[in-house]
Amino acid sequence: MDFLVLGPVEVRESGVPVRLRGMRRRRLLALLLLNARYAVSMDALVDELWQDPPASARHQVHNAIRDLRAALAGSEGAGLITVDVGYRLDVAADAVDAHRFTDGVRAARAARREGRDAEATRLLQAAVDLWRGDAFAGIDCPAVTAVAAGLDEQRLTAIEELMDLRLASGETGSLVAELFALAARHPLRDALRGSLMLALYRSGRQADALAVYDEGRRLLADELGLEPGPRLRRLHAEILADAPRVQLQAPAAGRPATLRTTTAHPTTGHPTTGHPTTGRAATVRPGQENYLPRDLPDFTGRATELALLERAVDGQSAGSPRTVVIDGMGGIGKTALAVHFAHRRTTGHPDGQFYVDLHGFSPARAPLTPEEALGVLLRSDGAAPGGLPDGLAERSAIWRSRLAGRRALLVLDNAADAAQVDPLLPGTGDTLALITTRRKLTATDGALSLPLGALAPAEAEALFRRIAGDACAGSALDRTVALCGHHPLALRIAATRLRDRPSWTVPDVTARLGTSAGRTAFLRTADRDLMSVLALSYGQLSDEAQEFTRTLALLPAAVHDIAQACAATGLAPSAVECLFDTLLDHNLADEPSPAHLAIPPLLRDCAHTFPLPSPDAARLLTAAA
Repeated sequence: MDFLVLGPVEVRESGVPVRLRGMRRRRLLALLLLNARYAVSMDALVDELWQDPPASARHQVHNAIRDLRAALAGSEGAGLITVDVGYRLDVAADAVDAHRFTDGVRAARAARREGRDAEATRLLQAAVDLWRGDAFAGIDCPAVTAVAAGLDEQRLTAIEELMDLRLASGETGSLVAELFALAARHPLRDALRGSLMLALYRSGRQADALAVYDEGRRLLADELGLEPGPRLRRLHAEILADAPRVQLQAPAAGRPATLRTTTAHPTTGHPTTGHPTTGRAATVRPGQENYLPRDLPDFTGRATELALLERAVDGQSAGSPRTVVIDGMGGIGKTALAVHFAHRRTTGHPDGQFYVDLHGFSPARAPLTPEEALGVLLRSDGAAPGGLPDGLAERSAIWRSRLAGRRALLVLDNAADAAQVDPLLPGTGDTLALITTRRKLTATDGALSLPLGALAPAEAEALFRRIAGDACAGSALDRTVALCGHHPLALRIAATRLRDRPSWTVPDVTARLGTSAGRTAFLRTADRDLMSVLALSYGQLSDEAQEFTRTLALLPAAVHDIAQACAATGLAPSAVECLFDTLLDHNLADEPSPAHLAIPPLLRDCAHTFPLPSPDAARLLTAAA
């Protein structure tokens, strides 16, 4: 029996569709599949299936479970089990197409890392072909919608990687029509637009490639007030200059096609040859390009943090590298602060401003390895790709030699851990490195630490007003911003939704934010989902830490001491202390006083979207509540 969720929810027995009567049964099946092999409580099912549950809600769930059980009867490898707190759907992982998709993408990426590009292309194509439409199409439960958004993002990323592989293999004209359709459906995806530009250019359609860029630039400016990303801008410049780097060499007999690795001069557009050892382009001056992302025009607040950064950076001895680590929970504004501060300091670092997203906590791709990150930085500094060694130590040595004696600025965004960033840090020179991460990087020796929390109430109100504009004129916002946890991303989403709905008032927004389920549903737009952002950190935890987090988050108390946590989870004090440290290190909790843990309200909301704990933990949770 196969369970299909990459499109409308379906069940198939030996390829034949199994009839599921009614939308409620499909929604119920979707909720059980989200938590496959875990118990789902009756209360959770009722809350997801109805905004305002009728008196007969439990009876209706029982009836729907009976019908689902009848539909699944006789199938091998699937069973709907009644447990103490509710129900559990037991299915094999490979019976669900979403699991087959993620496994296929993971295998493809492993093959690509090992240089087996043809196998990677085949695996990615097979994974993408599993899709029949939007994930969980037509299912509107909040928990399902959040997971569906993540799956849809993974699908787009897989498609982008597939297009990249096919282009690298030599396909050009055969991809143009496919990429035109993809870019039309997803006009804000720089990677798809870049692949289309490259396919057009290699097909001899330089003017069309430039027109595709101009169309995307106008769209971004009109819709979001943004410029294309640095990679797309560089590709545009290379196509405009007819640079050899974007031309595909004809493969020699028995050898795959490769990219020529000369670099275009940034002013004349004429190619320059990289140094055979360092990979440095002879005519490219350091600092010729500024690779920092755009500073937010509505950046608000953080006066205390900016003053701390200024004092910390200026207080260190001149002429030596300075490193600052900004850590905090997802969406708290770490990147915005680092980029804003970097733009303020560019005049003091004229020898190059570099930025790299390390993807330590990205929904649809693995973190960059230090070797990959060094490749990005060295190419940004003018190194010819073909001249770079493969080894980490060699790349790190080249990077440090290039920064020696320079006044450069380096933003390492979204770091996974200290091991990922240490090889990227300079050894000498007046370089400022700003690192953002969701974790405490205690192993980064010599770095200054700046933990970043929620905005001050006045700053939160100011940010909300700047985004919402006239929609909140004259209204009191203290309750609204408090329900957003003074959290920058939550405030941006809520204020944007108010601004874009002319019939709404501030009390309308406040009412929708008044409950946990309401916040989960409201703090989501077509391209931003607060709960998905927060859940990325949860996904980095061990199984034990995940279950511990969810159990504490769903308890009524806001603050827990070690004894209370032991009673709720059944764990020994030493294990609870260890898990307290884990949550604090991942910025998933605060410590209001020694040996006391508090999970922020928005993270407690997010806990409702996590997979349910095991039946034993669920019973303990029920008893503790």
